[in-house]
Amino acid sequence: METHVVTDAPLSTVTNAARLLKAFLTREESIGVSELSRRLGIGKSNVHRLLTTLANEGLVEQDTRTGGYRLGIVVYELGEAVKIHLDLHAAAGPVLVRLREETGESSQVGVLDGAEVVYVDRLESAYSLRLFTETGRRVPAHATSSGKVLLAHLPPPLLDRVLDAGLAGFTPHTVTDPDLLRAELSGVRAQGWARSVDEREIGVTSVAAPIRDVHGDVVAAVSIGAPSARLGAVARRRYARLLVEAGEAVSRRLGWVPQDERRAATPVH
Repeated sequence: METHVVTDAPLSTVTNAARLLKAFLTREESIGVSELSRRLGIGKSNVHRLLTTLANEGLVEQDTRTGGYRLGIVVYELGEAVKIHLDLHAAAGPVLVRLREETGESSQVGVLDGAEVVYVDRLESAYSLRLFTETGRRVPAHATSSGKVLLAHLPPPLLDRVLDAGLAGFTPHTVTDPDLLRAELSGVRAQGWARSVDEREIGVTSVAAPIRDVHGDVVAAVSIGAPSARLGAVARRRYARLLVEAGEAVSRRLGWVPQDERRAATPVH
C-alpha cells in the first residue's frame, strides 16, 4: 500500500522531479520504479508519472533490458553546457583584466540564449562615467555588438528563427529590418568584429569580437561598452583590434587553434 502521496502543487512536483534526478547520482546502471519509490518516499504511481514526464523531455530513459531507468542524453548535454560556462569563466578572467587595463572601459563576456545575450562575466570600467550592466543581465541580441557577433555565426535555420520572430526597435538607430541585419551580419563575419552605436540605448556604444571553442565554433563574445562620446569611429577601430586579440586569447585558452597554425603543424608525407 502506498502511504506517501505527492501533492499536485507545481512547486512540490518540481521538487520531487529534482530529487528523482539526483537519485541517479549513485551511478548505478539503472534504477527501477519500486526502488526509486522506496528511496524517495514517494508513491510508485507518482514516481512513474514523474519518470514518464522526464523521459518525454529526454532527461531520463528506460533500459529496455532491465526495465529500470537511467539518466538521458539531455542531462549529458546540460552537463556539457555547464562545463563550457565554467571553462569559459576560467579562460576569460585574465583576458578581461588585461582588456580593461588596455582600454579603461567595462569589459564583458556574453553568450546567446535564444534572441538574447546573457552576460556571464564582467569587469567594470575604471572611469567615473561608466555603464552599469550587471552579470546575468539579458539584452536583445540584434541591438548589441555581442549579439551581432553571436547571430552572425548562427546556423542559418536558427538565425531565421530569430529574425522571423521580429526585431524590436529601441532607438531610432536600432536595425529592425531583417534584410539589413543580414547584410550587417555578413560584414561582421568578414571583418571579425561588430559594433553597436546608440542602438539599444542612446549614448551607449559597444564593440565585440568572437570567442571560439576547441572545435572552432563561436560560443561567446567578448566586448567593451562605454558612453558613445568615448567610442568614436577612430577609437572603435583601435579597440576592435584589441577585442579580436582578446577573443583569440580566450579561444586559445579553450583549446582553439587557428586553421593556418593547424596546417603548419600537420606533417607532410
